[in-house]
Amino acid sequence: MCRQLVLLSLLAFTGVALAADDFKLEEGYTLLFNGKDLTGWEHGYCPPGTRPNDENLDGKTASKNNIFTVQDGLLVASGKALRAVYTSKEFNKDFHLKFEFRTPTDNKKNNSGLFLRGPQLQLDGTTMGGLTGVFRNIKNFKEGDWNEIDVTVKGTEATCRCNGELIMKKPMTIPTTGTIGLQSEYGQFEFRRIRLKELP
Repeated sequence: MCRQLVLLSLLAFTGVALAADDFKLEEGYTLLFNGKDLTGWEHGYCPPGTRPNDENLDGKTASKNNIFTVQDGLLVASGKALRAVYTSKEFNKDFHLKFEFRTPTDNKKNNSGLFLRGPQLQLDGTTMGGLTGVFRNIKNFKEGDWNEIDVTVKGTEATCRCNGELIMKKPMTIPTTGTIGLQSEYGQFEFRRIRLKELP
C-alpha cells in the first residue's frame, strides 16, 4: 500500500512538472533568451540610441545594477529604474516575434515596453486604469498571469497582437534596421519564451 502511494505521488509530481514545462519551440524559431543567462543581450538606456549600451550581458545572470536578472528560467525586469536590455544582434529582415509577460496586480500603473528597432510598444499590466491604456480593447487579457505578445514585422510596419487580438488598429511604423529591447520602468515584469523567426 505504501509503495503504491509513493508511486502515485511520483507520477503526480512528474505530471505537474511536465505540465509546467510543456513549451516546445516552433519550427523555424530561435530563442532570444535561453532561460539560463542573458547571453545575446546588452544593458542600456531608454529611449534606445540616446547613449551607447553600457554592458554586454553574455554569460551573466544579472546586470551590474540588478535591474535585469534571470530567475527560475525567466528574464525579470525589476522596475527599480528606467533602463532596458537590447539584443546584441540587429534584426533587419522581416520577422515574427513572440513572447509572454506577466506582472503583479498590486499596482495598476505597472508598465514596461517592447522596443522594435527603436519605437516602443507599451506593456501595461491591466486593461483598465493602466499607465497607457494600450490593452483596453484586449478582451482576453489576464491580469497577474501570462499574456502573449505576437509581432509580425514586414518592412517598416509592425502588426502587434496580445493573446491573438490586435492591439492597435494600424500597424506601428518602425525603422528598417535595429535591435529588439525590453524595458524596466514601473513594477516587476517577467518575460519568457522570447523567440523569433525571420521571414522569407
